Amino acid sequence: MTKKLLMLLPHGAEEMEFVICVDVLRRCGVDVVVAGLTDKTVKCSRDVVINADTTLDEAANDDFDAIALPGGLGGSKAMAGSTKLGEVLESFETKGKLIAAICAAPTVLLTHSVALGKTLTSYPSFKDDLAGKYTYVEDKTVVVDGNLVTSRGPGTAFDFALKLGEILVGLEKTKQVATGMLYDLK
Repeated sequence: MTKKLLMLLPHGAEEMEFVICVDVLRRCGVDVVVAGLTDKTVKCSRDVVINADTTLDEAANDDFDAIALPGGLGGSKAMAGSTKLGEVLESFETKGKLIAAICAAPTVLLTHSVALGKTLTSYPSFKDDLAGKYTYVEDKTVVVDGNLVTSRGPGTAFDFALKLGEILVGLEKTKQVATGMLYDLK
């Protein structure tokens, strides 16, 4: 059965983290649905405009195996301010579904009180914000704690996406995808 992931796309999202994650997971065979936080046409942090498949409001009641939040300061602030996203994240956590966040996006989890007490990482400048409510890790590019996957920033986006692929479709398929992209999977 094909795994299905909801990928959020807020205005101000970090393009690299978003696009790499969507691309790699689709190569892995994951059904990735891109949901604009509020709109279907979204301007990202470096002025790249991306068209989403749907909006969060439209996708919120669909059944997904996982949710992923890209970083970007503006995008993370927008996601932190979304009551609807807070409800969706709470539902994912309650059901034990996979929740993933990269760069600044782990701060969204904090704002919505999701995965409190778990081990995570983020962009380094958010360590002090997160360390009191989570066990913070600085020396890994990707941290997995149960159903929570976090990563540090644009330069770790491939590691992040491939780890999500491994969890959702298995290591063998993920290795095939990494090899095809000429990526040295560690």
